[in-house]
Amino acid sequence: MDVSQGWDLVILGSGPGGEAAAMQAAKGGLRVAMVESSAHVGGSCAHLGTIPSKSLRHQVRQVVRAGRNPLFRELLGAHKVRWEQLVTRAAKVVEQQVYVREGFYQRNRVTVLHGIGRLDGPNHVVVEQAGEPRHRLETRNVLIATGSRPYHPDDVDFSNPRIYDSDTVLQMQHTPRHIVIYGAGVIGCEYASIFSGLGIRVDLVNSREHLLDFLDTEITDALSYHLREQGVTIRHSEHYRAVEADDDGVSLFLDSGKTIRADALLWSNGRAGNTEDIGLETTGLSSDSRGHLSVNERYATAVDGIYAVGDVIGWPSLASAAYDQGRFFSATLCGDEPRQVTDVPTGIYTIPGISSVGANEQQLTEQRVPYEVGQAFFRNLARAQITGEQVGMLKILFHRNTREVLGIHCFGYQATEIVHVGQAIMRQPAPNNTIDYFVHTTFNYPTMAEAYRVAAINGMNRIRR
Repeated sequence: MDVSQGWDLVILGSGPGGEAAAMQAAKGGLRVAMVESSAHVGGSCAHLGTIPSKSLRHQVRQVVRAGRNPLFRELLGAHKVRWEQLVTRAAKVVEQQVYVREGFYQRNRVTVLHGIGRLDGPNHVVVEQAGEPRHRLETRNVLIATGSRPYHPDDVDFSNPRIYDSDTVLQMQHTPRHIVIYGAGVIGCEYASIFSGLGIRVDLVNSREHLLDFLDTEITDALSYHLREQGVTIRHSEHYRAVEADDDGVSLFLDSGKTIRADALLWSNGRAGNTEDIGLETTGLSSDSRGHLSVNERYATAVDGIYAVGDVIGWPSLASAAYDQGRFFSATLCGDEPRQVTDVPTGIYTIPGISSVGANEQQLTEQRVPYEVGQAFFRNLARAQITGEQVGMLKILFHRNTREVLGIHCFGYQATEIVHVGQAIMRQPAPNNTIDYFVHTTFNYPTMAEAYRVAAINGMNRIRR
């Protein structure tokens, strides 16, 4: 077994958090080793989650747009796009991502070791290949950035070829006519949009009373309406009792007495941190029931020299947040002041998409904040009319007295891009963080960003009445 000493930082997991930490630490002059369990870097984000699912979503959106255009509809005729074709294209995007990321490690001289990394006490990591220990690394610091995986209840047989989770659905080799999605969180809603966009019948089973209840109610109402318009059947406040699969399909039995029969089941009811079998017990650390580790403002665990970022520390469990957590952690390790990830925008890649930052109307009402609303409906914007993307709206929430921007909520075309204009203004110090900026700024015309001017003037007109 190879024994190496003198590492400043050993990182478990090359997803967004681990990658960002490695690059920042290397630029700070630290000697860094990356341990990745897969054959290629990138983690679940690049191979199983964010990148392939957003690639699928983009392709389906193109199919939907073509179907709305009489010219393309005539050219396509009765041709149906198959799931396997979409997955093949998504795999090419993943290959490109891997190529780019491998270059990052080479240019920054970060050593990458492929194998299963396990802690062996606070300052040692053993890397196993083919079940045999091949490397033993002695290090001053360890960063756990092993990500998460779909949560699997014990009473559901995920080995059955008709039962999928958000990882294995990318391996599905057929196009179902009817699919049941259990779990209507972000992943469930995104895949409901993707499948319905292909003309597949979708039953979306939600254990809560409303979709995505952490979002602004008006936005979630709009999402529910458009999912149903796309043919999705949404079933709220339902809980599974049992799942049975056979050669012809899968049956989902609900506590309410309903039974839903379909060709396939996609289970998207939560995720768990990947902290099993990484040697936590050798350090005295333990995770909670969902595999999450507790950390302080420096991303330090209860054991000196062991840190954690990304999905393994829980909320917000976003690639964007994990990237900044990894970067901030390494900057602190190199002597900078600790920084926390705050004001993280939501980015939900349904069709149409959703994005928001800041407070929503429910929160401001509960906090008794005197706020007002400025709205811009996409159907009235020239750019949306040109592109044919007229579904959606931009909503600005601002303080009636100070006019400070308190929240940005967007539903529709380019929502995840548009939100960053508002985010930038919200982060400015007073008095530059008010709705006046949008009123007095000239935007390119015609653009989707022009929605800020329209919404701001709409809001100002409300307080001038």
